[in-house]
Amino acid sequence: MTAATGGRARGPMRLPGSVAEVDASPEGPRIGAFFDLDGTLVAGFTAAAITKDRLRHREVGAAEFLHMMQLAVEYRLGRNQFENVIESAARSAKGRLAEDVDEVGERIFQQSVADLIYPEMRELVRAHQRRGHTVVLSSSALTMQAEPVARYLGIDHVVCNRFVADEQGILTGEIQRPVIWGTTKATSVQRFAAGHQIDLRSSYFYADGDEDLALMHLVGHPRPTNPGPALTRVAERRGWPILRFSSRGSGGPLGRVRNLAAIGSLWPAAAGALGIGLLARDKRAGVNFLTRVWPETVLALSGVKLNVTGAQNLTAQRPAVFLFNHKNNFDVFMVAALVKDNWTGVAKKELESNPIAGPIGRLLDAAFIDRSDTASAVAALKSVEDLARKGLSILIAPEGTRLDTQTVGPFKKGAFRIAMATGLPVVPIVIRNSESVAGRNSTTLNPGTVDIAVLPPVSVADWTPQNVRERIEQIRACYVAMLTDWPAAEPDGQASDSQASHGRASGGQASGGQASGGQASGGQASGGQASGGQASGGQAGGGQAGGGRAGGGRAGRSS
Repeated sequence: MTAATGGRARGPMRLPGSVAEVDASPEGPRIGAFFDLDGTLVAGFTAAAITKDRLRHREVGAAEFLHMMQLAVEYRLGRNQFENVIESAARSAKGRLAEDVDEVGERIFQQSVADLIYPEMRELVRAHQRRGHTVVLSSSALTMQAEPVARYLGIDHVVCNRFVADEQGILTGEIQRPVIWGTTKATSVQRFAAGHQIDLRSSYFYADGDEDLALMHLVGHPRPTNPGPALTRVAERRGWPILRFSSRGSGGPLGRVRNLAAIGSLWPAAAGALGIGLLARDKRAGVNFLTRVWPETVLALSGVKLNVTGAQNLTAQRPAVFLFNHKNNFDVFMVAALVKDNWTGVAKKELESNPIAGPIGRLLDAAFIDRSDTASAVAALKSVEDLARKGLSILIAPEGTRLDTQTVGPFKKGAFRIAMATGLPVVPIVIRNSESVAGRNSTTLNPGTVDIAVLPPVSVADWTPQNVRERIEQIRACYVAMLTDWPAAEPDGQASDSQASHGRASGGQASGGQASGGQASGGQASGGQASGGQASGGQAGGGQAGGGRAGGGRAGRSS
């Protein structure tokens, strides 16, 4: 949470469990930060992703499937030990090369798990890493589940269950003893801490499982995260801060209804667009209705709000080439909801065959470019240039692809060639935290607030082939500066005067006047809420953490 004072943001409140709290904590490797996997770092269960993958590849026979279901039900009912469940999983890999199993784990992570990582937890991991803490992924999951997540988050240490392999690297179907779960997980962490000179009384533990109580009692900063009923009761009794997140996962029945409604809204919007186009005998009138209505409807039905700084720059000069940094499939919906009408765009060739994106792109007269063929890509952009000369704005992501990064990728020249060829200004649109509502490859949205800054239009009148690369880097520097030092909002929701041109490209001019001024020293909101004396969220990049899931014993659960 931040408050605007004299155009600058106060530091975020140091709620227990927030990124701000970690940022203010002592530095050094003697402080440990231990993170559970399923339900804590990741929404849901990584074991479920592995099982689905095996079913898709028909690697599970009827007898094995029935046995898996029996173990899961018995475990949920408390009639079976977790040890039996994990041993059954290990036996399914018997006879395979350990490196092959690791490769399968990495593939499943990239395809199914990466987008389930809570962005709030990712920020907490980064906060501990910035402080030089010893960050550990401690889980009852197997290495093929835990290690890909650790690599992705830059976590160097993993305490988890491990396969036994023979001298040839063939898995034996056994698990190294003792099996890590519950109290043995606590003793394994104690052993790790002793070997790395970690002071547990100064350390943190983030976990959701009731079986993690033993380890919660060992650390000085227990942080129950999306906790089950028993852990919740103990946390409330002891005054431990509870973190709950809903930025990933299906969102339960309401989330599924939201997503179905958002997808279904296309058809009435398209019908309205068709009717308006026919009545006006003008295709663009119908297209404009669709682009004004549908993106906003999708965001509203999904519970996504846009917190926009510099909205006046969207209409300062039209048409224009609107640039946006690209993190997921829904960035273009957010930008389209801001630009509204009289625009077309550029998309990758693969989307032309998509049953939704393809027809909509053709309706918008968008250019589908083959990124592997530079000559054909340049030729495809010619049609967009012609449309720009006729008065249409262009929406384009200069990075060229979705990037899962805190910073900004290299900018390709295509967008800027269009601007130079048509004389249109470029308008940088900086999206701060769209990953808080959708992962990189996600096909659904989660409720949340996304911060967006629209910078003043930049004229390309004095750009030349000789200085274009330098000018592109100056524009990119605007994005980096803005994301590094986000402007604080005034009470009316607008940025202060000193922030209106934050991150101006040196040597570039805003159309209609030179962009200048000081910068505001943002400071990110913690995104947490105080509720019943508990912190119910870490940093969500401007979004709120709420809801979450509670449950008792769960089938096939890895802590």
